[in-house]
Amino acid sequence: MQKQTISTKPIRSLEDALEQCQVLGMRVSRQRRFILELLWEAREHLSAREIYDRLNHEGKEIGHTSVYQNLEALSSQGIIECIERCDGRLYGNISDSHSHVNCLDTNQILDVHVELPQEFIRQIEEQTGVRITEYSINFYGYRNSQESK
Repeated sequence: MQKQTISTKPIRSLEDALEQCQVLGMRVSRQRRFILELLWEAREHLSAREIYDRLNHEGKEIGHTSVYQNLEALSSQGIIECIERCDGRLYGNISDSHSHVNCLDTNQILDVHVELPQEFIRQIEEQTGVRITEYSINFYGYRNSQESK
């Protein structure tokens, strides 16, 4: 899924996310606020189903359709992250450029900010003829050291 609008200011908090909704003219409905609050509290990548289940378990009644529509609106405007995986989409609270560590034994995706040396980026630009404006790296590994043997 591609972002249609990219925020110029990094969204680093729930308050930033709510402010960006207002800047973009998006109504901050009760349901939209519930979703944003959950993503900022959870600090992990969740599927739409997990978001729906957690919100309803907390007594915040919200329908399936409302969850999907709000996730689509928030991710298409660059307020939240949407990761496409073979088993479905996952949503996270960090929307600016960052990398991921994919834990193979727990199936978790962890957000990390990695800054590559400028010399390395220049080398890639020279090899490809493409000016690098941002990047994302995916790391894969095991949390449980026995799995790596």
